[in-house]
Amino acid sequence: MNAPTDFLRVDYPEPHRDRTRALLAAHPEARDLCGPTPSSALVVVTVVAFQLGLAWLLRGQPLWLVFVVAWLVGAVANHTLWVLIHECAHNLVFQGAAANSWAAIVANLPIVFPSAIAFRKYHLLHHAYQGREDLDADLPSPLEARLVGNSAWRKALWFLLYFAAQLLRVPRLKAISLFDGWYVLNLVVQVAFLAGVVLAAGWTALAYLFLASIFSIGLHPVGARWIQEHYLTFPGAQETFSYYGPMNFFALNVGYHNEHHDLMRVPWSRLPALRKLAPELYEPLHSHRSWTRLLLRFILDPSLSLYARVTRAPAGTGEARAAPESAA
Repeated sequence: MNAPTDFLRVDYPEPHRDRTRALLAAHPEARDLCGPTPSSALVVVTVVAFQLGLAWLLRGQPLWLVFVVAWLVGAVANHTLWVLIHECAHNLVFQGAAANSWAAIVANLPIVFPSAIAFRKYHLLHHAYQGREDLDADLPSPLEARLVGNSAWRKALWFLLYFAAQLLRVPRLKAISLFDGWYVLNLVVQVAFLAGVVLAAGWTALAYLFLASIFSIGLHPVGARWIQEHYLTFPGAQETFSYYGPMNFFALNVGYHNEHHDLMRVPWSRLPALRKLAPELYEPLHSHRSWTRLLLRFILDPSLSLYARVTRAPAGTGEARAAPESAA
């Protein structure tokens, strides 16, 4: 089977609004699961301190050891911080947006790239406009998909450089203003923090954090999360997929992605309860059980490529119709 040479372009709405209505109609008590979890702030502080401690212990160590520890441990820890930044983006740590923004900036520290505030901007639009080519930063650009193609080594390189691929998507999203006071604050705090790391622990410590940051969203089993969530790895029109494997323990249940899209105000700690509450909605859906298997499959299977995504044209360019039943 050959890889597609274009995205699956549709003219029906994304499926989550309809499933949210069905969920709340059948289970109005699901609303009781919504609301912030302030204890997540303790997880932020713990994981940040853990990463700084590891960076300190690795100062002056050989680079091969730094590389190994960054892949085996640092990537998982930084991925956990990405999940916590995601919680902050939805105001699920504290009540107010400002407090959540500060928590996200703290969680951002070991991730090297000043991304917490930018993620908030782009991610909320991903929920509101899933699949919209002009507003969904989760979508690869046509040029990105064409350059990567279905070559195994190019897909592996894309994973490794996924942080750069995300940066290159920004110019495409012309309707989104990136720079504001919060973004500048995120940038200034991050630069000051990285300078402090170098002064206190040296360049090797910074190299550890940099490698852990790259692996946490790239060529690592946790990087398969970006494929798991919306890439069309099963037949049919379903366009959002959950992961129910053991890595959810370290990834704070971020694998429960259908559940998250359906009710965004449910924090990570209560997403399994949401699935348990409405098994009739979630058990029939395709899902993943192994990020490692998915990572290898996506890289090695020539029938899979970055084109395996559902996309929607910008507003006003087509008439929307009802989503097919299999998409919900």
